[in-house]
Amino acid sequence: MKELEKKIGYKYKDISYLENALTHSSFANESRHGIRSNERLEFLGDAVLSIVVSDYIYRNCPKLPEGELSKLRAALVCEKSLCRFASDLGVGSYLKLSRGERNLGGASRPSILADAFEAIIASIYLDGGMEEAAKFILRYVEPEIKNPKPRAFKDYKTTLQEIVQKNPEEHLSYVLTGEEGPDHDKHFSVEVHLNNNVIGKGGGRSKKEAEQQAAREALKLMGY
Repeated sequence: MKELEKKIGYKYKDISYLENALTHSSFANESRHGIRSNERLEFLGDAVLSIVVSDYIYRNCPKLPEGELSKLRAALVCEKSLCRFASDLGVGSYLKLSRGERNLGGASRPSILADAFEAIIASIYLDGGMEEAAKFILRYVEPEIKNPKPRAFKDYKTTLQEIVQKNPEEHLSYVLTGEEGPDHDKHFSVEVHLNNNVIGKGGGRSKKEAEQQAAREALKLMGY
């Protein structure tokens, strides 16, 4: 754990935050000692990541309009980018996974790595505050902005939102309709609603992936 702490570049006052950030639900579910998974930290880390990235690109990309800022943020915080950041940090070898999850390659699964990276952000935020969390995040985000790499990622959610928001009275929402399979092989189903109408359905190994696929189907339905 001390080795990872050095890689992160932050000295924890309470190392249990980092230990919790590395605990996957498969490990927590197998434990008989009431160990908590990193899911709550993932939720918080996602919010901290969003505000730090939004603030940074707003201040440092003054010529970009709102739509382009949204696309840039989405590319920086998507599962593919977070997985890459986590891999660079070597998070996979420190994850606490059930034996079955680890045998099935959970330590290198993009959704698990991305979630753990968000949980680590939250662990730093809770232990040391927003300034320390921002330092950690920007260590990965700044190079991506200054030396952008070609990205295959297509942000269907942002594209759909930009189309819908042209009509202020329209309301777009994503609804989780299904979650099945064991922890090591989850599948999520999502519907995207325009007001009360279902305009797209999607599935994937993570909620984010399922939402992107639902938005993609909606765009096809709308002729885009």
